[in-house]
Amino acid sequence: METPPLADRLRLTVITDEGLARPRSLSDVVREALAAGAPAIQLRLKGATARELFEAATTLIPIVQPTGALFIVNDRVDVAVAAGADGAHLGPDDPSIADARSVARAALGAGADSFVIGYSVDTPGGGARAEAEGADYLGVGAVFATANKADAGEIIGLDGLQRVVEAVSIPVVAIGGITVERAKAVADTGACGCAVIGAVMGSPDPTTAVKALLFPFGRSNA
Repeated sequence: METPPLADRLRLTVITDEGLARPRSLSDVVREALAAGAPAIQLRLKGATARELFEAATTLIPIVQPTGALFIVNDRVDVAVAAGADGAHLGPDDPSIADARSVARAALGAGADSFVIGYSVDTPGGGARAEAEGADYLGVGAVFATANKADAGEIIGLDGLQRVVEAVSIPVVAIGGITVERAKAVADTGACGCAVIGAVMGSPDPTTAVKALLFPFGRSNA
């Protein structure tokens, strides 16, 4: 089966949060999100050791990858590669995109070409630099205020998001305070999708939340 374009696989990224998932297990919420059509899961466990992150990744990967969804590890390229994830998402405090690609290439050889690297930015200039350095997609925000990501940075709003979209040619994923009610306005900026934490992990009905968040983004024609 042909792999969909990356933009399609990033229409919705569900970012994990053990606290918000309780009393359900992280695995249970991820399963429900995948069954509803979530095309990407990002493992984010702030404060976890490399060993804990690896153990979580190796628990979730057998759940995620058979569905065809992307499995991305936040921050740790080494853990992503060791666990067999599809990629890693980096920010300004993480290794450079070039260094991350080198780590993947050393471990995966030719397979590193399909290893997805995302990068967090909040300005058009930052987006253009990340694209030039080899990022496969951008995580852009915080679009709205969020209580679920302490390091989200300044609020850029929909106008700020659209400026980044217009400055690059790689897929742009919006992040930060995105809810079902805000998803259409986000899609109207030209972003290919959104990444959410609380809107799915904290939802009493992840199935309905996932379907509603996906709807405004449709599918690309690529």
